[in-house]
Amino acid sequence: RLLALCPGAEFGPAKRWPAAHYARVARELAAEGWTVWALGSARDAPVCRTVVEQAGVGVSLAGATSLEEAIDLLSLADVVITNDSGLMHVAAALERPLIALYGSSDPGYTPPLSPRARIMRLRLPCSPCFKRECPLGHLACLQNLDPGQVLARIPGR
Repeated sequence: RLLALCPGAEFGPAKRWPAAHYARVARELAAEGWTVWALGSARDAPVCRTVVEQAGVGVSLAGATSLEEAIDLLSLADVVITNDSGLMHVAAALERPLIALYGSSDPGYTPPLSPRARIMRLRLPCSPCFKRECPLGHLACLQNLDPGQVLARIPGR
């Protein structure tokens, strides 16, 4: 089985689930035999590398593919875990099973348009703030979204 992780988000850090959380998910699924890819643009390469390094598994393809190639690769994924990002919308259009993670943004405005998408957010009083960086300095809307909760939502696991 193939897990595609999309830990980047052009808008800013307030839309990015922590790299350590992505790494935990990658480690746990790799231990179950999953192949793990981290995908994104050249700007996402540092966070994708961090995820793969912290996980100790997988490969980062961020910045090493064209958008067309990334689309082809996403089409192969059994599950995509992603921030609210362009690749989230691509995975939704490809009708891949996906878990979309929301912090500073609102799925009411930018939802993944797919019946196979599962949206996760904490609905904290400060979220959605629609800011690029957490105005309160804690990023609790994403930091407190536990990897175990995400793992529990993976279809067919």
